[in-house]
Amino acid sequence: MTQITALNKAVEEIRQQVIEWRRYLHQHPELSFQEEKTAQFVYDTLLSFGNLEVTRPAGNSVMARLIGPKPGKVLAMRADMDGLAITEENTFDFISKNPGVMHACGHDGHTSMLLGTAKILSGMKDKIRGEVRFFFQHAEEIYPGGAEEMVQAGVMDGVDLVIGTHLWSTMEYGTVGICPGPMMAAPDTFWITVFGKGGHAALPHQTIDSIAVAAQVVTNLQHIVSRNTDPLDNLVLSVTKFTGGTTHNVIPGSVEICGTVRSFDKNVRETVPKLMERVIKGITEAHGATYEFRYEFGYRPVINDAEVTQLMEDVVVEALGAEWVDRMRPNMGGEDFSAFQQKAPGCFFFVGAGNQAKGIAYPHHHPRFTIDEDALEVGVKMFVHAARKVVMDNA
Repeated sequence: MTQITALNKAVEEIRQQVIEWRRYLHQHPELSFQEEKTAQFVYDTLLSFGNLEVTRPAGNSVMARLIGPKPGKVLAMRADMDGLAITEENTFDFISKNPGVMHACGHDGHTSMLLGTAKILSGMKDKIRGEVRFFFQHAEEIYPGGAEEMVQAGVMDGVDLVIGTHLWSTMEYGTVGICPGPMMAAPDTFWITVFGKGGHAALPHQTIDSIAVAAQVVTNLQHIVSRNTDPLDNLVLSVTKFTGGTTHNVIPGSVEICGTVRSFDKNVRETVPKLMERVIKGITEAHGATYEFRYEFGYRPVINDAEVTQLMEDVVVEALGAEWVDRMRPNMGGEDFSAFQQKAPGCFFFVGAGNQAKGIAYPHHHPRFTIDEDALEVGVKMFVHAARKVVMDNA
Protein backbone atom coordinates (compact mmCIF):
# COMPACT_ATOMS: atom_id res chain seq x y z
CA MET A 1 0.00 0.00 0.00
CA THR A 2 1.46 3.36 -1.02
CA GLN A 3 1.66 6.22 1.44
CA ILE A 4 -0.95 8.15 -0.56
CA THR A 5 -3.35 5.21 -0.43
CA ALA A 6 -2.71 4.65 3.28
CA LEU A 7 -3.41 8.29 4.13
CA ASN A 8 -6.58 8.36 2.03
CA LYS A 9 -7.75 5.24 3.84
CA ALA A 10 -7.04 6.88 7.21
CA VAL A 11 -9.12 9.90 6.16
CA GLU A 12 -12.00 7.72 5.03
CA GLU A 13 -11.94 5.86 8.35
CA ILE A 14 -12.30 9.11 10.30
CA ARG A 15 -14.91 10.58 7.95
CA GLN A 16 -17.93 10.01 10.22
CA GLN A 17 -16.14 11.41 13.26
CA VAL A 18 -15.35 14.59 11.35
CA ILE A 19 -18.99 14.93 10.33
CA GLU A 20 -20.10 14.43 13.94
CA TRP A 21 -17.67 17.12 15.14
CA ARG A 22 -18.98 19.48 12.49
CA ARG A 23 -22.60 18.88 13.49
CA TYR A 24 -21.84 19.37 17.18
CA LEU A 25 -20.06 22.64 16.44
CA HIS A 26 -22.90 23.71 14.15
CA GLN A 27 -25.32 23.30 17.05
CA HIS A 28 -23.16 25.41 19.36
CA PRO A 29 -21.94 28.48 17.44
CA GLU A 30 -20.32 31.40 19.23
CA LEU A 31 -19.63 34.91 18.00
CA SER A 32 -16.20 36.38 17.33
CA PHE A 33 -14.15 36.93 20.50
CA GLN A 34 -16.76 34.88 22.44
CA GLU A 35 -15.71 31.34 21.44
CA GLU A 36 -15.01 30.13 25.00
CA LYS A 37 -16.92 26.82 24.81
CA THR A 38 -15.77 26.13 21.26
CA ALA A 39 -12.15 26.66 22.25
CA GLN A 40 -12.52 24.39 25.28
CA PHE A 41 -14.07 21.68 23.10
CA VAL A 42 -11.19 21.92 20.65
CA TYR A 43 -8.61 21.97 23.45
CA ASP A 44 -10.06 18.88 25.16
CA THR A 45 -10.44 17.01 21.88
CA LEU A 46 -6.84 17.67 20.89
CA LEU A 47 -5.56 16.50 24.29
CA SER A 48 -7.44 13.23 23.82
CA PHE A 49 -5.36 12.39 20.74
CA GLY A 50 -2.02 12.24 22.55
CA ASN A 51 1.41 13.21 21.14
CA LEU A 52 0.38 16.88 20.89
CA GLU A 53 1.53 19.92 22.86
CA VAL A 54 -1.70 21.91 23.27
CA THR A 55 -1.73 25.56 24.37
CA ARG A 56 -3.98 28.64 24.42
CA PRO A 57 -1.74 31.31 22.85
CA ALA A 58 -4.11 34.28 22.51
CA GLY A 59 -7.74 35.08 23.20
CA ASN A 60 -9.94 32.08 22.48
CA SER A 61 -7.45 30.48 20.11
CA VAL A 62 -5.95 27.02 20.49
CA MET A 63 -2.65 25.73 19.12
CA ALA A 64 -1.40 22.15 18.95
CA ARG A 65 2.17 21.20 18.06
CA LEU A 66 3.16 17.82 16.69
CA ILE A 67 6.94 17.62 16.95
CA GLY A 68 8.58 14.71 15.19
CA PRO A 69 11.69 12.81 16.29
CA LYS A 70 13.74 14.09 13.34
CA PRO A 71 14.57 17.66 12.30
CA GLY A 72 12.81 19.24 9.36
CA LYS A 73 10.50 22.01 8.27
CA VAL A 74 7.70 23.55 10.31
CA LEU A 75 4.31 23.44 8.56
CA ALA A 76 1.41 25.42 10.01
CA MET A 77 -2.26 24.71 9.24
CA ARG A 78 -5.10 27.04 10.18
CA ALA A 79 -8.85 26.76 10.80
CA ASP A 80 -11.19 29.46 12.10
CA MET A 81 -13.90 28.81 14.70
CA ASP A 82 -16.33 31.75 15.03
CA GLY A 83 -19.97 32.00 13.99
CA LEU A 84 -22.17 34.90 12.88
CA ALA A 85 -25.06 36.91 14.31
CA ILE A 86 -27.64 35.26 12.06
CA THR A 87 -30.83 33.38 12.98
CA GLU A 88 -30.69 30.00 11.26
CA GLU A 89 -33.55 29.00 8.95
CA ASN A 90 -32.39 25.47 8.11
CA THR A 91 -34.59 22.53 9.11
CA PHE A 92 -32.15 19.65 9.55
CA ASP A 93 -31.85 18.11 13.00
CA PHE A 94 -28.57 19.76 14.05
CA ILE A 95 -29.42 23.44 13.63
CA SER A 96 -28.06 26.06 16.00
CA LYS A 97 -29.15 25.87 19.64
CA ASN A 98 -27.91 29.42 20.29
CA PRO A 99 -30.64 31.90 19.32
CA GLY A 100 -29.48 34.52 16.85
CA VAL A 101 -26.10 32.87 16.27
CA MET A 102 -25.25 30.54 13.39
CA HIS A 103 -22.33 28.92 11.62
CA ALA A 104 -23.26 30.52 8.29
CA CYS A 105 -19.78 30.56 6.76
CA GLY A 106 -18.41 27.04 7.20
CA HIS A 107 -16.09 27.62 10.13
CA ASP A 108 -17.60 24.60 11.90
CA GLY A 109 -16.40 22.54 8.95
CA HIS A 110 -12.95 24.11 8.99
CA THR A 111 -12.51 23.30 12.67
CA SER A 112 -13.68 19.72 12.29
CA MET A 113 -11.42 19.13 9.26
CA LEU A 114 -8.37 20.33 11.16
CA LEU A 115 -9.32 18.22 14.19
CA GLY A 116 -9.49 15.20 11.88
CA THR A 117 -6.11 16.07 10.43
CA ALA A 118 -4.59 16.42 13.90
CA LYS A 119 -6.00 13.06 14.96
CA ILE A 120 -4.54 11.25 11.95
CA LEU A 121 -1.12 12.90 12.08
CA SER A 122 -0.79 12.64 15.87
CA GLY A 123 -0.91 8.87 15.41
CA MET A 124 2.02 9.07 12.97
CA LYS A 125 4.44 11.09 15.11
CA ASP A 126 7.33 8.73 14.41
CA LYS A 127 7.13 9.61 10.69
CA ILE A 128 7.30 13.38 11.18
CA ARG A 129 10.47 15.20 10.10
CA GLY A 130 10.14 18.57 11.75
CA GLU A 131 6.85 19.88 13.10
CA VAL A 132 3.19 20.45 12.28
CA ARG A 133 1.36 23.29 14.04
CA PHE A 134 -2.41 23.32 14.11
CA PHE A 135 -3.94 26.79 14.55
CA PHE A 136 -7.55 26.98 15.69
CA GLN A 137 -8.22 30.68 15.33
CA HIS A 138 -10.87 32.80 16.98
CA ALA A 139 -12.55 35.88 15.51
CA GLU A 140 -12.02 35.75 11.77
CA GLU A 141 -15.29 37.56 11.05
CA ILE A 142 -14.64 40.80 12.94
CA TYR A 143 -11.70 43.16 12.52
CA PRO A 144 -9.03 43.34 13.95
CA GLY A 145 -9.45 39.56 13.94
CA GLY A 146 -7.86 36.72 15.81
CA ALA A 147 -5.06 35.93 13.36
CA GLU A 148 -3.14 39.08 14.21
CA GLU A 149 -3.48 38.31 17.93
CA MET A 150 -2.08 34.82 17.35
CA VAL A 151 0.81 36.17 15.30
CA GLN A 152 1.61 38.70 18.02
CA ALA A 153 1.63 35.82 20.52
CA GLY A 154 4.42 34.17 18.52
CA VAL A 155 2.63 31.19 16.96
CA MET A 156 4.42 31.77 13.63
CA ASP A 157 7.92 31.87 15.10
CA GLY A 158 10.01 29.35 13.16
CA VAL A 159 7.24 28.43 10.71
CA ASP A 160 8.47 27.68 7.17
CA LEU A 161 5.11 27.66 5.39
CA VAL A 162 1.45 28.05 6.30
CA ILE A 163 -1.73 26.77 4.64
CA GLY A 164 -5.42 27.32 5.22
CA THR A 165 -8.68 26.57 3.49
CA HIS A 166 -12.26 27.74 3.14
CA LEU A 167 -15.24 25.55 2.29
CA TRP A 168 -16.97 27.43 -0.53
CA SER A 169 -20.67 26.90 -1.17
CA THR A 170 -20.66 28.65 -4.55
CA MET A 171 -18.16 26.08 -5.85
CA GLU A 172 -19.55 22.64 -6.58
CA TYR A 173 -18.32 19.64 -4.62
CA GLY A 174 -15.62 17.91 -6.65
CA THR A 175 -13.36 20.94 -7.02
CA VAL A 176 -10.49 22.52 -5.13
CA GLY A 177 -9.84 26.17 -5.91
CA ILE A 178 -6.19 27.09 -6.42
CA CYS A 179 -5.09 30.67 -7.08
CA PRO A 180 -1.44 31.83 -7.10
CA GLY A 181 -0.74 35.45 -6.23
CA PRO A 182 -3.53 37.81 -5.14
CA MET A 183 -6.50 35.71 -4.05
CA MET A 184 -8.67 37.65 -1.59
CA ALA A 185 -8.92 41.41 -1.22
CA ALA A 186 -8.20 43.84 1.58
CA PRO A 187 -11.62 44.63 3.15
CA ASP A 188 -11.74 48.24 4.33
CA THR A 189 -14.72 50.04 5.90
CA PHE A 190 -15.94 53.63 5.74
CA TRP A 191 -18.48 55.76 7.59
CA ILE A 192 -19.87 59.09 6.35
CA THR A 193 -22.28 61.47 8.05
CA VAL A 194 -23.77 64.27 5.96
CA PHE A 195 -25.05 67.20 8.06
CA GLY A 196 -27.66 69.47 6.54
CA LYS A 197 -30.41 71.56 8.05
CA GLY A 198 -33.66 69.81 8.88
CA GLY A 199 -37.13 71.21 8.40
CA HIS A 200 -40.60 70.74 6.97
CA ALA A 201 -40.80 68.66 3.80
CA ALA A 202 -43.28 71.19 2.33
CA LEU A 203 -40.70 73.97 2.68
CA PRO A 204 -37.49 72.43 1.29
CA HIS A 205 -36.03 75.86 0.43
CA GLN A 206 -35.70 76.53 4.14
CA THR A 207 -33.61 73.43 4.66
CA ILE A 208 -30.34 71.90 3.52
CA ASP A 209 -31.65 68.53 2.43
CA SER A 210 -29.24 65.96 3.85
CA ILE A 211 -30.96 63.13 1.97
CA ALA A 212 -30.60 64.83 -1.42
CA VAL A 213 -26.97 65.70 -0.71
CA ALA A 214 -26.14 62.23 0.61
CA ALA A 215 -27.77 60.62 -2.42
CA GLN A 216 -25.41 62.58 -4.65
CA VAL A 217 -22.49 61.47 -2.52
CA VAL A 218 -23.45 57.81 -3.01
CA THR A 219 -23.86 58.23 -6.77
CA ASN A 220 -20.60 60.10 -7.25
CA LEU A 221 -18.55 57.72 -5.11
CA GLN A 222 -19.10 55.16 -7.88
CA HIS A 223 -17.07 57.36 -10.22
CA ILE A 224 -13.97 56.50 -8.20
CA VAL A 225 -14.09 52.96 -9.57
CA SER A 226 -15.36 53.82 -13.04
CA ARG A 227 -13.42 57.04 -13.73
CA ASN A 228 -10.65 57.66 -11.19
CA THR A 229 -8.75 54.37 -11.12
CA ASP A 230 -7.24 52.11 -13.76
CA PRO A 231 -9.85 49.65 -15.11
CA LEU A 232 -7.24 46.91 -14.73
CA ASP A 233 -6.98 47.49 -10.98
CA ASN A 234 -9.33 45.30 -8.97
CA LEU A 235 -11.48 47.66 -6.91
CA VAL A 236 -14.95 47.51 -5.36
CA LEU A 237 -16.67 50.37 -3.55
CA SER A 238 -20.05 49.43 -2.12
CA VAL A 239 -22.40 51.56 -0.04
CA THR A 240 -24.29 49.14 2.20
CA LYS A 241 -26.09 51.41 4.65
CA PHE A 242 -28.01 54.67 4.15
CA THR A 243 -29.90 55.88 7.20
CA GLY A 244 -31.79 59.12 7.65
CA GLY A 245 -35.18 60.51 8.49
CA THR A 246 -38.05 59.51 10.72
CA THR A 247 -41.30 60.26 8.91
CA HIS A 248 -42.86 61.39 5.61
CA ASN A 249 -43.04 65.14 6.20
CA VAL A 250 -39.72 65.96 7.86
CA ILE A 251 -36.44 66.55 6.06
CA PRO A 252 -33.80 65.17 8.42
CA GLY A 253 -30.81 67.14 9.60
CA SER A 254 -28.35 64.33 8.90
CA VAL A 255 -27.84 61.08 7.03
CA GLU A 256 -25.46 58.24 7.89
CA ILE A 257 -23.74 56.21 5.18
CA CYS A 258 -21.60 53.10 5.62
CA GLY A 259 -19.89 50.75 3.21
CA THR A 260 -16.83 48.79 2.19
CA VAL A 261 -13.90 49.13 -0.20
CA ARG A 262 -12.10 46.06 -1.53
CA SER A 263 -8.72 46.14 -3.29
CA PHE A 264 -5.47 44.27 -3.82
CA ASP A 265 -2.92 46.92 -4.76
CA LYS A 266 -1.27 48.85 -1.90
CA ASN A 267 -1.15 52.16 -3.79
CA VAL A 268 -4.78 51.90 -4.89
CA ARG A 269 -5.78 51.07 -1.34
CA GLU A 270 -4.04 54.15 0.06
CA THR A 271 -5.40 56.43 -2.67
CA VAL A 272 -9.09 55.54 -2.39
CA PRO A 273 -9.89 57.33 0.91
CA LYS A 274 -8.30 60.52 -0.45
CA LEU A 275 -10.46 60.31 -3.58
CA MET A 276 -13.52 59.60 -1.48
CA GLU A 277 -12.99 62.62 0.74
CA ARG A 278 -12.51 64.83 -2.30
CA VAL A 279 -15.90 63.74 -3.62
CA ILE A 280 -17.65 64.08 -0.25
CA LYS A 281 -16.12 67.49 0.45
CA GLY A 282 -16.98 68.86 -2.97
CA ILE A 283 -20.61 67.77 -2.95
CA THR A 284 -21.37 68.84 0.61
CA GLU A 285 -19.72 72.24 0.17
CA ALA A 286 -21.60 72.82 -3.07
CA HIS A 287 -24.90 72.48 -1.21
CA GLY A 288 -23.99 74.20 2.06
CA ALA A 289 -23.80 70.94 4.01
CA THR A 290 -20.97 69.57 6.15
CA TYR A 291 -19.68 66.07 6.76
CA GLU A 292 -17.72 63.66 8.91
CA PHE A 293 -15.70 60.91 7.25
CA ARG A 294 -14.00 57.93 8.87
CA TYR A 295 -12.07 55.24 7.00
CA GLU A 296 -10.70 52.07 8.60
CA PHE A 297 -8.15 49.82 6.90
CA GLY A 298 -9.06 46.18 7.52
CA TYR A 299 -7.22 42.93 6.86
CA ARG A 300 -4.38 42.82 4.37
CA PRO A 301 -5.08 41.08 1.06
CA VAL A 302 -4.42 37.35 0.86
CA ILE A 303 -1.45 36.93 -1.50
CA ASN A 304 -0.59 33.30 -2.17
CA ASP A 305 3.07 32.35 -2.54
CA ALA A 306 3.71 30.82 -5.97
CA GLU A 307 5.83 27.92 -4.68
CA VAL A 308 3.49 26.94 -1.85
CA THR A 309 0.49 27.25 -4.18
CA GLN A 310 2.15 24.90 -6.67
CA LEU A 311 2.75 22.49 -3.79
CA MET A 312 -0.97 22.53 -2.97
CA GLU A 313 -1.94 22.04 -6.60
CA ASP A 314 0.35 19.00 -6.65
CA VAL A 315 -1.44 17.77 -3.52
CA VAL A 316 -4.79 18.01 -5.31
CA VAL A 317 -3.51 16.06 -8.30
CA GLU A 318 -1.84 13.33 -6.23
CA ALA A 319 -4.53 12.88 -3.56
CA LEU A 320 -7.70 13.53 -5.56
CA GLY A 321 -6.94 13.69 -9.26
CA ALA A 322 -6.12 16.37 -11.81
CA GLU A 323 -9.80 16.84 -12.63
CA TRP A 324 -10.33 18.30 -9.14
CA VAL A 325 -8.11 21.33 -9.82
CA ASP A 326 -10.02 24.58 -10.35
CA ARG A 327 -7.60 27.39 -11.22
CA MET A 328 -9.95 29.98 -9.82
CA ARG A 329 -9.91 33.72 -10.26
CA PRO A 330 -9.29 36.02 -7.29
CA ASN A 331 -12.34 37.21 -5.39
CA MET A 332 -13.06 40.37 -3.44
CA GLY A 333 -13.87 38.71 -0.13
CA GLY A 334 -11.57 39.36 2.81
CA GLU A 335 -9.71 36.96 5.12
CA ASP A 336 -7.34 37.56 8.02
CA PHE A 337 -5.33 34.49 7.02
CA SER A 338 -3.19 37.21 5.45
CA ALA A 339 -1.74 37.96 8.90
CA PHE A 340 -0.02 34.55 8.93
CA GLN A 341 1.33 35.16 5.42
CA GLN A 342 3.24 38.19 6.69
CA LYS A 343 5.49 35.81 8.63
CA ALA A 344 5.93 32.90 6.20
CA PRO A 345 5.00 32.01 2.62
CA GLY A 346 1.55 30.51 2.47
CA CYS A 347 -1.37 29.33 0.41
CA PHE A 348 -5.08 29.72 1.04
CA PHE A 349 -7.27 27.45 -1.06
CA PHE A 350 -10.98 26.76 -1.48
CA VAL A 351 -12.78 23.43 -1.23
CA GLY A 352 -15.98 23.20 -3.25
CA ALA A 353 -18.86 22.55 -0.83
CA GLY A 354 -21.94 23.36 -2.87
CA ASN A 355 -24.17 20.76 -4.45
CA GLN A 356 -27.08 21.92 -6.61
CA ALA A 357 -28.50 18.40 -6.84
CA LYS A 358 -28.78 18.26 -3.03
CA GLY A 359 -30.19 21.77 -2.79
CA ILE A 360 -26.99 23.07 -1.20
CA ALA A 361 -26.72 26.35 -3.04
CA TYR A 362 -27.18 29.19 -0.55
CA PRO A 363 -24.37 31.75 -0.31
CA HIS A 364 -22.20 32.38 2.71
CA HIS A 365 -23.78 34.46 5.49
CA HIS A 366 -27.28 33.37 4.43
CA PRO A 367 -29.66 31.99 7.12
CA ARG A 368 -29.99 28.77 5.09
CA PHE A 369 -26.30 28.35 4.35
CA THR A 370 -24.94 24.84 4.66
CA ILE A 371 -22.28 22.63 3.08
CA ASP A 372 -22.09 19.28 1.36
CA GLU A 373 -20.50 17.26 4.17
CA ASP A 374 -18.67 15.14 1.60
CA ALA A 375 -16.37 18.16 1.25
CA LEU A 376 -15.06 17.63 4.79
CA GLU A 377 -13.20 14.53 3.68
CA VAL A 378 -11.64 16.53 0.85
CA GLY A 379 -10.35 19.17 3.25
CA VAL A 380 -8.78 16.59 5.53
CA LYS A 381 -7.09 14.93 2.56
CA MET A 382 -5.64 18.25 1.47
CA PHE A 383 -4.17 18.86 4.91
CA VAL A 384 -2.73 15.39 5.52
CA HIS A 385 -1.20 15.17 2.06
CA ALA A 386 0.37 18.60 2.48
CA ALA A 387 1.98 17.19 5.62
CA ARG A 388 3.05 14.11 3.65
CA LYS A 389 4.90 16.24 1.12
CA VAL A 390 6.49 18.68 3.58
CA VAL A 391 7.26 16.91 6.86
CA MET A 392 6.80 13.17 6.55
CA ASP A 393 9.29 10.38 5.88
CA ASN A 394 8.94 8.75 2.47
CA ALA A 395 7.10 11.82 1.15
